[in-house]
This record gives sequence, structure tokens and C-alpha cells, in this order.
Amino acid sequence: MPTDDDFKEDAPYGDPVKGRRLSDLLTDIAEDESRERISVADLLFFMRDRAIGALMLIFALPNALPSIPGTSAILGAPLVFLAAQLALGWQPWLPKIIANRSMPRRDFATLIAKSRPWLARAEKLLRPRLTWLAYPPAEHAIGVICLIMSIVLVLPIPLGNMLPALAICLLALGLLERDGLWVIVGTLTGAGAIALVWGVLYALVKSAIFLLKNAVMT
Repeated sequence: MPTDDDFKEDAPYGDPVKGRRLSDLLTDIAEDESRERISVADLLFFMRDRAIGALMLIFALPNALPSIPGTSAILGAPLVFLAAQLALGWQPWLPKIIANRSMPRRDFATLIAKSRPWLARAEKLLRPRLTWLAYPPAEHAIGVICLIMSIVLVLPIPLGNMLPALAICLLALGLLERDGLWVIVGTLTGAGAIALVWGVLYALVKSAIFLLKNAVMT
């Protein structure tokens, strides 16, 4: 686990500065050539009071982008932990088996480069409004919604990745910028994700029953 001294000595970006855009903070980390690898613990430490929202966004965004498929199995578990902590009002914490996971800085930089245009566009639309929706107790309800979306995300359900991930991204951005409007949009997106997944599961069950009946009859 990194310490304050590690970041003061090794990282040119220093402590997080309130008011800075998340896309800029992530770019600073990605461009820090003094580090060969970036771990989840590094991100958790660096984001500090913004950690839960920022990390949920980081883990969900690759699943919301069609250009980065197949990541839900890896990134879903941290989302479940973080969303549960948000729902309970706990400080962000991840088990070592997750916190110690890391990737080469170059790969992290590639991921941020792909994600930043989407994030930068979103940040231009964000501003504090309906702020009561982005603070407790509403914040805990957001955690419950994100927990449900995270569980759906890790399940091997066809079409069950992108929409839940998008809902988490919208809710995380709403929390980070205290924008209640985005919280509402994220909640509606989550409801749409549940409806889609339920429809897919219903169709799969009906198809399985139909095939089973045909197999028995023949």
C-alpha cells in the first residue's frame, strides 16, 4: 500500500486538488513515467475522498465502451465491493487480492486515452444541481442501485454488460460532481438495464423450456 511519502517523492502530480477534473487527474497518473505499474491501491490512495465514485467510474467505463469488450469478469468484483461500501456509508476499502492488482503504466495510459474523450464530454455537462440527490441518505440508495448493477455486470448474461456499466458511470459522475440530474438519468438507465436483462433471461428460459419439451416429445 503506498504512503504519503511515496507520492510526495515519486509522483509529480502530488496530492489530489479539489476542483480538478477527474479526466485530468487520471491523465496525470497515466503520464507519470516514474512508475512502471499502476495498482488499484495506487488509485484508491490517490483519489482519497473521491475514491469510491472515481474507482467505480474507472472499473465500469471499460465495460460501457464497445471498443473494450470482455472486461466484466475482471472489473466486476471491485465494483461489487465499492458499491456495497457506498450503500453502507463505509470508507473505501478493497481486499489485498484486488487492491494489489496492477497493470503496466502503458496499458493504463492506453485505457485512459480511449476513455478520456467520453469522460471529457461528460464533464462539460456536469455541474452541481439537485445536490441533495448526491449526498446521504440518497447517496446510500445510489450505492444499492450500483450494487445491483455490479452484480448484473459480473453475471454471464448476454447483453448484460454495457447498459449496467453505463448506469454505474452516470451515477458515479453524478456523485463526483454532485449533479443530481445525472443521478436521475443514471437511475433511469439502471431501470432500463434491469428491464433488458429480465427480458433476456425470460427469453432464455422460455427457449430452454421449449427445447426441453421438444426433446421429451421426440
